[in-house]
Formats: sequence, structure tokens, C-alpha cells
Amino acid sequence: MALPPSKRWATVAGLFLLSQIVVFGGLYLIFGKIVVIGFFASILAGLATGLGALPALFFKKISNNLFNSMLGAAAGVMLAATAFSLLVPGMNYGNLIWPGNGIYVVSAGMLIGALFLHYADRQLPHVHFDLVSDTQLRSFNKIWLFIIAITIHNFPEGMSVGVSFGSGEMKNGVVLAVAIALQNIPEGLAVALPLVGLGYNRWRAVGIATLTGLVEPVGGLLGITMVTVFQPILPIAMGFAAGAMLFVISEEIIPETHSNGRSRYATFALMVGFIIMMILDNALG
Repeated sequence: MALPPSKRWATVAGLFLLSQIVVFGGLYLIFGKIVVIGFFASILAGLATGLGALPALFFKKISNNLFNSMLGAAAGVMLAATAFSLLVPGMNYGNLIWPGNGIYVVSAGMLIGALFLHYADRQLPHVHFDLVSDTQLRSFNKIWLFIIAITIHNFPEGMSVGVSFGSGEMKNGVVLAVAIALQNIPEGLAVALPLVGLGYNRWRAVGIATLTGLVEPVGGLLGITMVTVFQPILPIAMGFAAGAMLFVISEEIIPETHSNGRSRYATFALMVGFIIMMILDNALG
């Protein structure tokens, strides 16, 4: 702190760059290229939360129809990614390890993933998405409990990216990382806008929203190293990630889009999001 500002920031940047070289270099030497790529992809997906929060620098609220449409499209994207990048390849890998039983192994993993989030939802104090969607909300405690909820749900999303890359199929990992990134954009906005409404500095609100997404690389690293080292658990892990994502979609995102009554905008946005991700999955081979 005693250094001039230019030297101080240059020192911080240098230390950060050095730390990244050590982290990524260590991962490459221990686990190989696929783990490094998967970890980096999960970081980018998490940073999309900060990208989604950027409008909070200019606005204090957006229309309900626009916000619900963004969430609906995110739900569609996640549903398609769950189906085509987790469940289908998970069943294929399961059949290679346990011929004819892949679907049952993945189904068991899905139930475990859903039960895990159910347990976390019960044990950790937070409020649900639909209770804080009003960007004029002034309750400090509720907003911070909601931020905790977003952070909790980002962990299995990051894990799903890691698990997908851990399968060795780069295409599935890329598709899922894109899907999670798109889904994180409205989440970042949902975190930042209430904080601005409470009087937080706009850049600080964007920073907090970004931090909620940076738990994803932790989950991503855990997922990708776990299935890389223990290949037989890959089908169960893919089912677990799919179950966790479906739980979030059904429990949080879709109810939020209809919290003020039926939302036709969100319904069509969900279908468009699903179609776009289905086309992307097909385009990537």
C-alpha cells in the first residue's frame, strides 16, 4: 500500500498472473490438458454472472416481462444442455461400463443430485428466487439470504461443467459451459439490482454479483478432477449434475418467471432458449 498507485496495481497484476501460472501449470502437470480447459471454462461461465450485472450500472429496475423472458430463456438453455450434454452422454457411458443399465445408473445419480440440493435447501438459511424478484425490495436480510441461495446453486452448476469436460467429450463441455454462462446472466442482474436499490455503490453491487458466480470454478474443478481420476463414477456424476440442474430449474427459475401470474413471454422464451441450445449442440457435432 506504500507504493505509488501505478506500481501497486502492477504488483497486484503480476502476483495474480503468477498465481494463475502456478494453478493452471500444476493442474496441467497433474491431470492434463482437459482439466485445465474445463477449469477455465467454468471460470468463464461464473464470470458471466458479472456480465449480467452490468446493467445495474445504468438502471435501478427493468420491466418484469424482460426479466421473466431472460429467465425463461435461461431455463430453456439449461434444460437442453441437461438433456443433450449430461443425460444422453451419461447413459452412453453407463452402458459402456454396465451394459444395458446405463439409464438406471444415471437415474439414480439424478435422484441423488436432487436430494442433495433438497437437503442443502433445508439446512442452509436463504430465501427463494420469487421472494426477491421485485427490484424495489428494501429488506437487507432477505437480499443477502437470496445472494447466499444463488451462491449455493452455482456450485452444482459449476460441477456439471467440470463433470462434462471430465468425460473427455470437449463438445459436451463447451455446450454446457455456454448454457451455464447464459443462465448466469439474469442471475447476476437479479443480485445486483436489489443491492443498487438498497443504496450500494453500483460497482460494488456488480462486484458482489460477480463473486456469487465464482463459486462455480470450485465446483467445476471438483467435478472434473473427480471423474478424471475415478472414471467409473462418470455416469453417476453426470446424472447427479443433471438432477441438481433440473432441481434448480423446477424449484427456482420457472416458478420465478410465473410468480406474477401466467407469463407467455417466459414460456416462449423458454422454447426459444431450448431450440437455440439444441441447434448449438447439433452444430458442434
